[in-house]
Amino acid sequence: MSISFAVLFDMDGTLLQTEKLSTPAFQKTFDELREKGLWDKPTPDERELTNVLGMTLEQLWEKLLPGASGEVKRIADQLMLENERLLLKQGITDLYPGVREVLQKLHDDGAALFVASNGQEEYIDEICEFFELKSLFTDLYSAGRFGTSSKNDLVAKLLRDYDVKQAVMVGDRHSDVEAGLTNGLKTIGCDFGFAKPGELDGAHVIITRFTDVLDHIQHPKQST
Repeated sequence: MSISFAVLFDMDGTLLQTEKLSTPAFQKTFDELREKGLWDKPTPDERELTNVLGMTLEQLWEKLLPGASGEVKRIADQLMLENERLLLKQGITDLYPGVREVLQKLHDDGAALFVASNGQEEYIDEICEFFELKSLFTDLYSAGRFGTSSKNDLVAKLLRDYDVKQAVMVGDRHSDVEAGLTNGLKTIGCDFGFAKPGELDGAHVIITRFTDVLDHIQHPKQST
């Protein structure tokens, strides 16, 4: 299979208003780790919790659980996923305004759409299932699914697997910008997620509303 044109989207802070979900999930996870006697330090503050969004799981827990064993980090992974699932079903968060409409338009115009996220496979899958987005995506790529150590590697694998000829990377963190540029893609930085000042430097375009994506993507018809 060969794809002539694709758009790759980060999930957290790009499609999903993740902080509404992740912050309480992290807080509950740390409470449970302490209850189990697996961690004895305070829960990081909201800024610290937000700053790790977009990292791989290994990087994330190294930052939040410094010095913890691999087993404790594995348990933290599982607790976090369970808490996110529970909160997601409670409707605690939503997509950014216009996400569904933009994805539908790009899909209808013939672009192949992908998620490219450093998150857990089950997490990405459940979000797309919950918000009924799965039919719009060709595939969901995550570090959790493929065990990649960086967004650069994840995007490179996706492009190889689907023999993508031309693509655009859309995301809100430096790792998204770097992955797009490293792989020779047009890169759109989203300055409405978790980006810190200067974090999106180097992106070809920086937008402040998700719906502005459509102004910067040409929609050639896909051929396979």
